[in-house]
Amino acid sequence: MLNLALTLAFALVGGAFALSFLRLLKGPDAADRILALDTLYINAIALLVLLGIHLASPLYFEAALLIALMGFVGTVALAKFLLRGDIIE
Repeated sequence: MLNLALTLAFALVGGAFALSFLRLLKGPDAADRILALDTLYINAIALLVLLGIHLASPLYFEAALLIALMGFVGTVALAKFLLRGDIIE
């Protein structure tokens, strides 16, 4: 039962990953692309957590935490650049 749930979760999160990547490529403006990038790294975190559960390895959870931290900082920097035109004041 757990393998079926993990397989279904991998498929659904993988589909969401592909759709966000498509939005990243086709986004009509910069704000949509930033939002797609934010969603893309959240989907990458979900895939890493699922892989960590499947392989029973805590290493993937640490990698997911690092991606979350770097993704948050990147999203804030891109949003600040989009609003003000510079990152460092």
